[in-house]
Amino acid sequence: MPPETVDDPDLTNKGVLAHLGTMGIVAVITGLLVGGLAIVPAVGTRLAADQVSKTVKEMPSDLSAGPLPQRSVMLAANGSVLATFYDSQQNRTNVELDQIAPIMQTAIISIEDDRFYSHGALDIRGTLRAFVTNQTSGNVQGGSSITQQLAKQTLVSQAQTAEERRAATAETYARKIAELRHAVALEENHSKKWILNRYLNIAYFGDGAYGIQSAAQHYFSVDAKDLTLQQSAMLAGLVKNPVGFDPTNNPDQALQRRNIVLTRMHELGRIDDAQLAAATKSKLGLKVTPNRNGCVSASAPFFCDYAVNYLLADPALGKTREDRQRLLQTGGLTIKTTLRPAFQDQTDDAVQDHVNPTDQAIGAMAMVEPGTGDVRAISQSRPMGRDMGKGETFLNYVIPSSLGDSAGFQAGSTFKVFVLAAALEQGISPYTAIRSPSPITLRQNDYRTCDGPYTSSDTYTVSNSTKSPPAPNLYSGTQDSVNTFYVQLEQRTGICDPYKLARKMGVQLTDPDREQVPSFTLGVPSVSPLEMAGAYATFAARGMHCDTKPVTEILNAEDKVFKKYDDKCQRVMSENTADTVSDILRGVMEGGFGSALQNGKPTAGKTGTIQDNKAVWFDGYSSDIATVAMVAGANSKGTPITLNYQNVGGVYAGRAFGSTVAGPLWGDAMKGISQYLDGKDFVRPTRSQSSTTSSSDDNASAQSQDDGDDQGDDG
Repeated sequence: MPPETVDDPDLTNKGVLAHLGTMGIVAVITGLLVGGLAIVPAVGTRLAADQVSKTVKEMPSDLSAGPLPQRSVMLAANGSVLATFYDSQQNRTNVELDQIAPIMQTAIISIEDDRFYSHGALDIRGTLRAFVTNQTSGNVQGGSSITQQLAKQTLVSQAQTAEERRAATAETYARKIAELRHAVALEENHSKKWILNRYLNIAYFGDGAYGIQSAAQHYFSVDAKDLTLQQSAMLAGLVKNPVGFDPTNNPDQALQRRNIVLTRMHELGRIDDAQLAAATKSKLGLKVTPNRNGCVSASAPFFCDYAVNYLLADPALGKTREDRQRLLQTGGLTIKTTLRPAFQDQTDDAVQDHVNPTDQAIGAMAMVEPGTGDVRAISQSRPMGRDMGKGETFLNYVIPSSLGDSAGFQAGSTFKVFVLAAALEQGISPYTAIRSPSPITLRQNDYRTCDGPYTSSDTYTVSNSTKSPPAPNLYSGTQDSVNTFYVQLEQRTGICDPYKLARKMGVQLTDPDREQVPSFTLGVPSVSPLEMAGAYATFAARGMHCDTKPVTEILNAEDKVFKKYDDKCQRVMSENTADTVSDILRGVMEGGFGSALQNGKPTAGKTGTIQDNKAVWFDGYSSDIATVAMVAGANSKGTPITLNYQNVGGVYAGRAFGSTVAGPLWGDAMKGISQYLDGKDFVRPTRSQSSTTSSSDDNASAQSQDDGDDQGDDG
């Protein structure tokens, strides 16, 4: 490569600047084509010269040389790429000059500015040569130096509005002069190597590829450092006309242009006869990697969507949501997520195997790691997209409404665990038996909220959907999901403690007037699968709740830590309470509704079915992972409908239950990841509380209430 010197004293930056005004006069008089701009002869050349001199003096001394916008990448926990993010003009990954193949550097200099290392900001010889060629041959040959091109591309890159972009590319006298002045400043303040490096990072190579690294990866699936002679020549030829020479759309033109570059390299003595002959005979050899932008093209679209919404809600990324979006698309961030591809594959398969995209139902799953809150997988049956005929949607049904547009779903009897845990925390023995006839009618004002007695004189009638012992305790009442047992247990605990405990466990309850109702234990509040997975993970972590998170760390464009997302955990119940809940819920798996779903390792779980069977749930966990599966009846617009007597996944549902419709999703996914689970058993609880039996007669009265109570049929 030629030495980094300027061999013409009269063409140094100071010389260019000193003669810029004179050049403007000459341009006006002669119609000289300066950098591709024809300045037409005009009357009043003195005035034109004055304007040139004034323009030169008023120009800023330097063009901002801040970091170039570049795409961000989102990675799975194993380092594989989930998604990339960039705005419409910034699909770029910056690389240092030593990460760009020397032959690529030679190729671009040969075709764009072969005297790059021998002149200053303006190559007058090249400009005059281009002018003469254009006048005599009828062809248009550019005369702008690489530094001038860099100045122009920088202005384009920094443009924030359509008007600014038009101004940066306008074929006007003022713009060309401004461009040259910026080029002079670049040469004065930076080395030739810096200029070449930045030019190769900023240049547009067509088909959405900005910068040499993105171009190399897009067209040839290689890094810029590994480009060959033929590949380098093709890429170097693109910058003159990225659209016209785009090899994916115009392969013949791209091949001709590549060979022109090779011929020019040979004329300059930068490749020999044998290299020229071999290279010009070769095919383009494209190995195109499609450009992927955003979550639609991500390998886990709805996990990606969750992570993006999580980041856009984080003030650390910017003052406003727009600032955070801009950083995500242009900041060159590396976003390390919690997603485990093996887990994601299994939840995807389970959902797709049991619920079709166009069914009048939605299947959704979430997996959360106990003790960290790391979200390992998120899946739903409706793909991401706009084609409603294919069942596509942009609604993320798995995540909380605070991070998405879905309103959530009632959770049915999966909410009984909050009353169960609150009762144990209050010292109620797990062997406490309560007579639980079906149906049973209770006075609503016998329940206490956080503000005192529930303010209603109405009564509340509840019935069971399955046979159960006449006086179940916390074990059998949970295993058989006895509604009449749990509404009485909730009378003893009050609504307040279970409600507050659910919130501490990650359930986003925000409307106490509607949520602190006697039917709370039957799952009236609307929640998401992710919230419930985070809550059930608390039991697996022996009472330690960790906020769910999709991201562990963000690196900036220099690979320095931008932000770490540490585990946010707090104890919300005693270890023995959590251990007792796990012991009770394992009974659901061993002899209750979840017995058909076991994967050979210790698990615990709970079914849930809401009123009119509009949604069914199975929430369960091992010591390693908490998994929630939900299937909800919904039309193409997401409006809730009953699951009963529908075909779901090609199977006639009959009457839908948590164990029969949601349970198979849970079971398949848990079996699929069983090889990654250590199979550690739950800690057995200590036994210190005595058994009691009590009558429900003093709690009963008559008449039903209308506050939207759930009487889902569990099973």
